[in-house]
Amino acid sequence: MWILPHRYPFLLVDRITACEPGSFAEGLRCVSANDPVFQGHFPGRPVMPGVLLLEALAQTGAVTLLTEEENRNRQVLLAGVRQARFRKPVLPGDVLLLRCEVTLRKGDTGVLRGKATVNGEPVAEAELTFSIQ
Repeated sequence: MWILPHRYPFLLVDRITACEPGSFAEGLRCVSANDPVFQGHFPGRPVMPGVLLLEALAQTGAVTLLTEEENRNRQVLLAGVRQARFRKPVLPGDVLLLRCEVTLRKGDTGVLRGKATVNGEPVAEAELTFSIQ
């Protein structure tokens, strides 16, 4: 993921599968039992934390914005989260399909609508406010 500034262990998108700059992006995250977070969340019964699901969606949305020519070499910051819902637990071995689309844009700020699914079933969704720096 050359376009995102994140690196291991905080790069939470393994691959971008589709992107229309300024409109939407789709990506994948293969959730592994070897992810460091599962050492403590929860020992013996690992579940991907909701906050990391939101961050994976935010990183996918950032790709949508950073692929615009005028935003190259800039940074996208998460400025707010609204209407977050977690539908099912995400477990090691799951493959997350992450989709974010821009729903509102005013200059360098706006709103992304994100949805994460596993095997076609929704696991998380939220509105993510962003700021481009």
